Parts: sequence; C-alpha cells; structure tokens
Amino acid sequence: MIQTFDYQKTLPEIEQEVMQAVRRVLHSGSLILGPETESFEQEFAKYIGAKHCIGVTSGTTALHLVLTTLSIDPGDEIITVPNTCVPTVSAVRLAGAEPHFTDVKEIDLMMDTDKISESVSSRTRCLLPVHLWGQSADMNALMSQANLLDIPVIEDCAQACGTTYGGIHAGLFGIAGCFSFYPTKNLGAYGDAGAIVTNDDELANRLRKLRTYGMNQKGQATENGMNARISEIQAAILRVKLKYLPGWLGRRQAIAQLYRETVSNPNICLPMTQKDVVPSYHQFVVRCENRQKVIDRLSTNDIGWAIHYATPVHKMTAFDTNESFPVAEKAAAEILSLPIHEALEDWEVEKVAKVLNSI
Repeated sequence: MIQTFDYQKTLPEIEQEVMQAVRRVLHSGSLILGPETESFEQEFAKYIGAKHCIGVTSGTTALHLVLTTLSIDPGDEIITVPNTCVPTVSAVRLAGAEPHFTDVKEIDLMMDTDKISESVSSRTRCLLPVHLWGQSADMNALMSQANLLDIPVIEDCAQACGTTYGGIHAGLFGIAGCFSFYPTKNLGAYGDAGAIVTNDDELANRLRKLRTYGMNQKGQATENGMNARISEIQAAILRVKLKYLPGWLGRRQAIAQLYRETVSNPNICLPMTQKDVVPSYHQFVVRCENRQKVIDRLSTNDIGWAIHYATPVHKMTAFDTNESFPVAEKAAAEILSLPIHEALEDWEVEKVAKVLNSI
C-alpha cells in the first residue's frame, strides 16, 4: 500500500538521535518546562523568524490560549472559514465566542478577502484565516482589510509549517500564529504538541502565564489559566526533527512538482497556488467531479487517499448555522488528498499518476 502518511519510513533516519534525546530528558531531572522546551522554543522561533515561541500541548490549545487574550464576551464572533478541521472552531467555542463563517475563493479555497467586510459586525473580535494544506491565505489583502476595520488577526498555521507568503513565514502577519505538531504534520511530534509564535512581548509573557494556570513567576495566579504546557520529551524530539525539516520540505515540494509533471488527466484538477506563496504541501489536494470513481480506482491499486475535509464545519451538528457557503460546499464534494510525505519515492508518485491518468 502506498500510504498517505508513514512516519515509520522516516524513523530509521532519525531514530538514534530521537532515542538520545529521550534519554537526555529522562536523565535530566527536568520533565516539564525544562531546557529542552526552552531550546526548542528558541530554535523554532528562529526558524519561523519570530521573536517569541510558546510551546503548548496542541494546535487547538494554541488557538484557544490566544483567543482568550481577546477578553471575549458572550455573543462575540470570530470570523473564519467553514472548510477547516474541527479544532479551529472548537477553539473559538472554548474561548467563549461564536464562529462566524465566510466563504473561500474558488482558485485556492482560502478565505475570500472580498467577503470579509460583509461578515464583520459590531461583535466581531478577530479574523482567523486558516492556511489549509500548507497553502496560505492572501495575507496582503487580508491584513489590508483587517487594518482598515481595526480588527486583530490570529493565524491558524496548523498545516502551514514551512509555508511562506511574499518571503515571510505564515504566522508572522497577525498578532500570533498557532501551529500544530500532531504526528501527521510537516513537523510532527510522536504525540500531541503545538506552539504559538508572536513578535509581541506583552502577549508572549501573558501566554506563558496562561499555559501554566495563569501563574506568575512567584506561583501566584493573576488570571484564569490552564495546564497547556508542552511535554519536555516532545520538545526534545521536535528539536531533532526541526533539523531535518528543510530537507523534508524540499522533498515534499519535489513530489508536488512530480505530480504536476505526470498527472495529465484533464478531469483531475491540480491545486492552484497564488504567485506570492511557497507552499509546504502538508497535503497535495486535487479536485475531481466523480470523486468516488477515483477513490475506487486508487483503492483497487493499493494507493492511499484522504479527504480534508468531506463535511464543512458549518454543516456539522455542533456548529450548524443553516447558512450556505457555495464555494466551500462544492469543493467539499470534489477534493481528494493524494499521498505526500518526505519518504514517498518517485516510483510511488509515478504509480499514483499512472492510475489517475487511466481513469
């Protein structure tokens, strides 16, 4: 089976270093917020180009913590997109706000900046664009809208580690960028983990308090917080993997280019990318009208596939708004994620392309 994700194929390359990192933590005498966390935060901030990095338990937690700094009142709204993973909207609800959806652009299925002004109300507290699949929202247009409306921006970068827009890493445009290190991500832990990046000193200090019950350095809780600290072992593992990330991203981009060169079936629509975006290709998402036929043919040929995501969030019971977002809804019925990961071999990509071309 050609897998959509297979961490075990990459493991031999890094296993010795990972085990050394785990042993280093176990023998350090420091299992929570120790030297590995501090070093990882410094190294990841440097990689992104941010002043601060705050390691947390997951990408969901990262979004939740940043949203809580907005002092949200009941009825306040966060503008985001419906074609995202549930955690984006779960974090909004956890922070006490309601998601207010806006449709996406046909060309790349990112937030449609032309529709933002229609979605803003007196209860809008921030814009929450999602850099889905390792692509990027149109951040120049989005930030222009946000500045004009005087609304802060928080970026969901869960799938965009390594993605740049105009040479700037995703997560550096708004007040904060929120990353997930779930195992399937471009930079994945061996378990759950996440991080927040920001250039705001005051915000960074507050987030560090919030991830530890709202306590200051004297152990006094100055506001309501939670236990949201990254594991010291996961931080150590991520430090190892971060060194390999540039090479892995290069491989993902090479695979994406090979797909573009070898998939010639006109009924398979390859992903579109804005000219200012260098994608990190967390997923390689094509569109096809007769998706089930394509799925059946891939499955018959032992080729893995996935759908990110088959049901827009606004159509789910927990978040049903009775609204319609035509572009997101049409895309949900057509999108299909092909295998892509750093250990995928050329012959595997060519086999996928051959099967797609035969349909």
